[in-house]
Amino acid sequence: MKSYKMKLIAAAIMVVALLAGCSSSNGAESKKVTLAYVAWDSEIASTHVVKEVLEQKLNYEVELMQVDAGPMWAGVSDGSADAMVAAWLPTTHASYVEKYDGKYDDLGPNLEGTKIGLVVPQYMDINSIEDLNDALGESVDYTIIGIEPGAGLMMSTEKVLDEYALRDKWTLLESSSAAMTQELEKAYENEEPVIVTGWTPHWKFAKMELKYLEDPKNVYGGDEQIHTIARKGLNDDQPEAYAFLDKFNWTPDDMATVMIQIQEGKTPEDAAKEWVEQNADKVDAWLN
Repeated sequence: MKSYKMKLIAAAIMVVALLAGCSSSNGAESKKVTLAYVAWDSEIASTHVVKEVLEQKLNYEVELMQVDAGPMWAGVSDGSADAMVAAWLPTTHASYVEKYDGKYDDLGPNLEGTKIGLVVPQYMDINSIEDLNDALGESVDYTIIGIEPGAGLMMSTEKVLDEYALRDKWTLLESSSAAMTQELEKAYENEEPVIVTGWTPHWKFAKMELKYLEDPKNVYGGDEQIHTIARKGLNDDQPEAYAFLDKFNWTPDDMATVMIQIQEGKTPEDAAKEWVEQNADKVDAWLN
């Protein structure tokens, strides 16, 4: 009888331990967040800083989902991603705002003073999109070097070709953010003409003397903001993460610091970690 009781006690202890383990496991699973982002240098910087804070300060497990702009908006809107800190508004991502209206929470701007447009080196004798003439066109093979297809910047540049009657001769070359900057750097080193799609904040403006071409027809719009977008229901499921995302806000100089470190060879994780450690006051304010 004594042996039987001991076996019952042992079995009971095992059941309690298993239940506790399941509870712990479920709790761990509940602290997961998926962040979607586009592979722009600016968004790589901001997303990794957010990831660092969520993991190191709030003990979340963070999954990163690198996609193009369209799938990024679709992912947050259909719930396959929890949030993004990479929505360029009101112009660049206007088509996605219209398409997915009502299917996400806009938590407002996390960075002010962004800009998009056509960018050239300062040494080029051109100041406006209206000045894109045959002589300049021949020097760059009538090609504007773009980034990923589907990006809001690319959509706006397609409109530029139409609005400025450039469509017949000029081509917008689809590539990637990295390929665009490589071509820009190569041309800049040799003081050759080059035209690229560009945006601010970006480390290239700190490394090279560049300028935006004036856009008298305002196709690109004025200064923009980068917004944080969350899926519907995140506030109920992950209120702690939602509250942090709602307060996340920094400056172009903050972002540039992280971008430049990455461009100079640090991994996005290490650059984000260093920035978080060196800006404890800002991080604490986000978490307050």
